[in-house]
Amino acid sequence: MTDSATVLPEHIRAFLGADRFVAIATTDADGAPRQAVAWYRLEGDTIVLNSRVGRRWPANLVRDERVALAVIDDADGERWVGLTGRVEVIREQATAQADIAGMARRYHAAAPDTAARMIATFETQERISFHVRIDAIHDHLDD
Repeated sequence: MTDSATVLPEHIRAFLGADRFVAIATTDADGAPRQAVAWYRLEGDTIVLNSRVGRRWPANLVRDERVALAVIDDADGERWVGLTGRVEVIREQATAQADIAGMARRYHAAAPDTAARMIATFETQERISFHVRIDAIHDHLDD
């Protein structure tokens, strides 16, 4: 991973700070593209991703740290932010579990009982987190 990361402009930070989903693009071992949609959290200038171990996209990121992300405005699909970067793999379970629990609470803030049930399920799984250091921003917000 590079030592310097891109600093997010305030309008990008505000857009990413809203409750949206991220499309994750990785590359399979044979070079084929792979996409997935997931929750995320913005932590400073870093995007935090999390998954259950055993899925293809996390395995791809463990093998190849390069990633492309797209976060789309669900109210207006023409407004979106693309990000490219490299990940730091976080295998430590306490951190990975805290990451997914925080995301469950974020995405289900209006239904805390649902979040609690999801967190109980996640606690039975081996989880993995990724901290995405952003190298480039593709701003398609055009307010």
